[in-house]
Amino acid sequence: MRPFLHKFFPSILKKAAEAKTNVYCVYDSQVLTAFTSSLYLAGLAASLVASRITAALGRRNIMVVGGCTFLVGAAINGGAENIAMLIVGRLLLGFVLVSQIR
Repeated sequence: MRPFLHKFFPSILKKAAEAKTNVYCVYDSQVLTAFTSSLYLAGLAASLVASRITAALGRRNIMVVGGCTFLVGAAINGGAENIAMLIVGRLLLGFVLVSQIR
């Protein structure tokens, strides 16, 4: 966890080192919040159109598309060099979340 925070969220590590009484106030970061909520926001957006797309493409085809989307999202997250890449990868994983549930 520390190498991940050091690469993408160095300000949080700095705040954690300076925290004296309450470590929970350390995670006051809009970038971290965007990273965390991007998966759920993509799932929300995808859920609005999932049934129409599934009806148009068929359940089997949407499962294949979901699997490919997962691979792309996981590859982007695995090779992420900045926050934008992390968020894009999580958005793709959020779309997969909905396609696999339907």
